[in-house]
Amino acid sequence: MVRCKRCKKQKPLVSHPPPLRLLVAEHKSYRCAVTNEFVCQRVEVTRFFIANFLMGVTLISKELRVNEAIRCREIRVIDDAGQQIGVMNPRDAIKLAEEKGLDLVEVSPSAKPPVCRIMDYGKYRYEQNKKERETRKNQKVISIKEVKLRPNIEDHDFYTKVRNAAKFLADGNKVKVTIMFRGREITRPDAGKELCERVAREVADVAKVEKDAKVEGRNMTMMLVPLREKDKEKK
Repeated sequence: MVRCKRCKKQKPLVSHPPPLRLLVAEHKSYRCAVTNEFVCQRVEVTRFFIANFLMGVTLISKELRVNEAIRCREIRVIDDAGQQIGVMNPRDAIKLAEEKGLDLVEVSPSAKPPVCRIMDYGKYRYEQNKKERETRKNQKVISIKEVKLRPNIEDHDFYTKVRNAAKFLADGNKVKVTIMFRGREITRPDAGKELCERVAREVADVAKVEKDAKVEGRNMTMMLVPLREKDKEKK
């Protein structure tokens, strides 16, 4: 028996971690591989451990296998010039890559036999990361902003809402116009539709209607999107 340092309870001596199916039990003691001490983990800790363990497996599996990590009996090899060398043993292919000062990288593990290419893996990773950074830089995130109005809104408040919508559209965002009905106002959807059309007319120089006004529950919604440069030139 050993006393757990966390829960201060006597626990049976276990020399190895329990299997995954036991990790969700309440208090299980095992010897830590780092500190060589017996510790006790509760349910919440072990579930967190399992989630991170599985996540780590997923992330590792996405990495390309390189050199000695390739453990197939036979592979199809492509040289650094893009020419097929043929099917050979991975050891012979690694020696061939080392002679050129390059790496052997498994580029198609699902093929039969797997396809490997001789390349500079460090340079390849650098170019891939550079492409990803450029792609993220050129991507433009479009978010949906919302402008809420009432059927009997005053002109001053109406034009304030319109200016906000125009500002959102100028930033490249979509705008969802929501007309909120209260009580018996829902029996007059025409008033809400006229208000939506009025908003669309006010921002017609910077936006167009993507989805016409329609009733959703006790609200009426309309979607506006910014005009493209081609559409602005036509106007």
